[in-house]
Amino acid sequence: MKIYTRSGDKGKTGVYGGQREFKDSPRIECNGTLDEANSTIGLLRSKLPGNHEWQEKLQKIQVDMMDMMSHLATPSNAKKQNTNHKPEDGPAFCEQWIDDLESEMKEPSDYFLLPGGNEVSALCHVARTQMRRGERRLITLIKEDPESVEDYIPAYINRLSDLFFTLARAEMDKQGVVEEKWKPFIYKKFR
Repeated sequence: MKIYTRSGDKGKTGVYGGQREFKDSPRIECNGTLDEANSTIGLLRSKLPGNHEWQEKLQKIQVDMMDMMSHLATPSNAKKQNTNHKPEDGPAFCEQWIDDLESEMKEPSDYFLLPGGNEVSALCHVARTQMRRGERRLITLIKEDPESVEDYIPAYINRLSDLFFTLARAEMDKQGVVEEKWKPFIYKKFR
């Protein structure tokens, strides 16, 4: 089977259920952005040793992202239902990992940080920002076809950006790299 089909040469691509959508539609933009984030996670994993404590959890996130992208590629009016796994445990999984990481760090997260520190931390920040962009594209898709997006998906994507911020901090903490603080989180004062 050839990788190229030529069916997308005029700007449309297939979605689950057989429909075709323009490649700049909210559904395709959202999936493309999440695909970028997933690729960045793959790059991050390639920079970590194979036996690194994050490998298994990052792989779970990559698989969950593929499942979520499959669901997002399914319009609400698709003829047959998507039967891929639904990683509904994703938000709780992220929250637990964040809590575990924060309990091991020397300082709480009270500041906006300049992204960077070292290569692993910087890649975590790239994944974080791609998740945020994916979340914005997801909101556009929800406005267009709310029935095609289950509630756990926006919650999971939102939590993933928080997780990658925390992973960036945890990496710097573990390596003894000083965080470059910008400004304190003012919004935390008003909670």
